Amino acid sequence: MTATPTLAAENMADLVERLGTRSVVFVGLMGAGKTAIGRRVAGMLGLPFTDSDHEIESVSRMTIPDLFERYGEAEFRALEQRVIVRVLESGPQVLSTGGGAFMNAQTRDAIAACGLSVWLKADVDTLLDRVSKKQNRPLLKNADPRGVLEKLMLERNPVYALADVTVATRDERKEVIAGEVLEAIGRHLESQASGPKAYGETAS
Repeated sequence: MTATPTLAAENMADLVERLGTRSVVFVGLMGAGKTAIGRRVAGMLGLPFTDSDHEIESVSRMTIPDLFERYGEAEFRALEQRVIVRVLESGPQVLSTGGGAFMNAQTRDAIAACGLSVWLKADVDTLLDRVSKKQNRPLLKNADPRGVLEKLMLERNPVYALADVTVATRDERKEVIAGEVLEAIGRHLESQASGPKAYGETAS
């Protein structure tokens, strides 16, 4: 009865070894579950967990809504980029990022250089149900939050699709989604290790 947990632990250790110095970086829209799933994945891998929004609030000593209101989105994104780069340079971990972070080309480059990106993809109803329970969403201070989310999905999904791994998130237990994330990461690392020959390429 103890064989399965031991095997799972060995699989986790193997994933961490194959990740090396890279961090697992969650990207996606607000409400996708980046923090909740990120914490679970970090616990399963035995890696530290960091939330970039919390780091930004700690550095600035201001809340995200206050930063947006006082300095505007452009200044906030510049601060966000600096914080994410600094976090990534601090060593392997699991990092959840704000919804707009991956839109910044320099931030994407930093994530590509130091991490493996995971897009948590959700439908608009799932996102709306989750974000409606929180009041700290500056971009949703609008009479039509569904319309805002649909517009954001249209703009951002093609960029999120550049992530290394995509996992569908939905109304399911965190353990299930986290497990699917780890499986997807494992497949991605396997394909990286095997290279073109995995697709039937023969030696010349």
